[in-house]
Amino acid sequence: MRSGSPQDHAEPETAPEAAAAPERAGEGHAPLLGRRRLLLIGGLIVAVLLALYLLLPKLAGLDQTWGRLRHGNAWWLAAAAGVELLSIAGYAVLFRTVFGRDMPRLDWRVSLQIPLAGIAAIRLVAAAGAGGVALTAWALDRAGMEARQIACRMVANIALQYAVYLGAIFVFGVALAAGALPGGPAPFELTVIPAVLSVALAAAVLSAVLVPADVERRLRAVASGPRWWRRLIERLAAAPATLGAGMRTAATLIRERRPGLLGAVAYWGFDIAALGFSFLAFGGHPAIAVLVLGYFLGTLGSLLPLPGGIGGVEGAMIGAFVAFGIHADQAVVAVLAYRAISFWLPTLPGIAGYLALRRTVRAWGAASEVI
Repeated sequence: MRSGSPQDHAEPETAPEAAAAPERAGEGHAPLLGRRRLLLIGGLIVAVLLALYLLLPKLAGLDQTWGRLRHGNAWWLAAAAGVELLSIAGYAVLFRTVFGRDMPRLDWRVSLQIPLAGIAAIRLVAAAGAGGVALTAWALDRAGMEARQIACRMVANIALQYAVYLGAIFVFGVALAAGALPGGPAPFELTVIPAVLSVALAAAVLSAVLVPADVERRLRAVASGPRWWRRLIERLAAAPATLGAGMRTAATLIRERRPGLLGAVAYWGFDIAALGFSFLAFGGHPAIAVLVLGYFLGTLGSLLPLPGGIGGVEGAMIGAFVAFGIHADQAVVAVLAYRAISFWLPTLPGIAGYLALRRTVRAWGAASEVI
C-alpha cells in the first residue's frame, strides 16, 4: 500500500501501485460490450432511430418539419459538431483530473480511451449511464486501482459533474421564474419546482460530508450478534462511507482549485451550445435560460431504460421546449438534429476508444506476464 498524495487523505483506502497488482491487469474481459452484443444493440439502435426519425414527424402531423431537416444551415450544424467534440474533450480533462492522480498507467492517452469507451457503453447499453460506470470501473481495476478507491473517485467525479447540472437548474429556474432573464412563458412546474428539487438533492448529497471517515470501523466496533448481522451492518455502512469519502475528495479538489475541474463546465456547456447551434441552423433563437432549462430537463429522459436514452431524451426535450413557448415544429427539428449529432458523433469514436482500450488492457497483461 502506498502512502497516497495529500489530496487523497479523504479516500477510504489508498490504491496500490499499478505495478504492484500486475496480475489483475490481464484478467477478465471487458464487461457489457462483446462483439455479438455490440451488433445486436447496434441493430436495435438503428431500428429505434429509424422509427424515431421517420415516424415521429408523421405521428405529430409535422411532415413539413421533417423536410426542413434537409435544409438546415450547414455552417451552424458544423459548429454544433465542433462544440460536441469540445464537450467530449472537457469530460476527458475532468476524468484525468479526478482519476489520474498517482496512477502512472492513466496517462492522457488512456484518460481519453476510457471516457470514449464509457460513452459507447452509455449509448449502446444502459439507462442513466450504468453501462459507462461499469466499463469505467473495469478499466480502472485493470489499471491497478484498488476497488474502494475506484468507488470513492467515481463518487467524486459524479458529484463534480452534476454539481454543474443542479446549479444550472437552480440559477436559471429561479431567474426565469422571477423574470430576471428573458424567456417568455415560465411554467412553475418547469422552473420553481426543479429549482427546489435541485437544492434538496444537493443538500442531501452534501450531507454525506458529515459522515465520519471511519464510520465502518465504528460500526464494526459496536456491532454484535450473529455473523450474518455483523456482515449486514458492514455492507450497509459501506455505502455512506464511500459516498462521504467521495464527497470529501471532491471538496479537496475544489479547495485545491484544480484547473481540470473546469472540464465539468466544458462538458455541459459545449453540449448545450451544440443544441443552441442546432436551433440556429433552422432559424430558431431560444432564450439562453430556456435553452439551458430545456436541455437539462430533457436529459432526464435518459433515465428511461432505453439504449442511449433514444426516444426518452427527444420526447422530454421537445415537450420542455414546447412548454416554454417554442413552436412544436421548431422544437422537433432542432432537437432531432442535435440528437443526431450528440448521439452519433461521440458514439463512433467511442467504439474506437473501446477497442483501443481493450488493446491497452491486453498490453498491460502482456507486460505483467513478462515481469
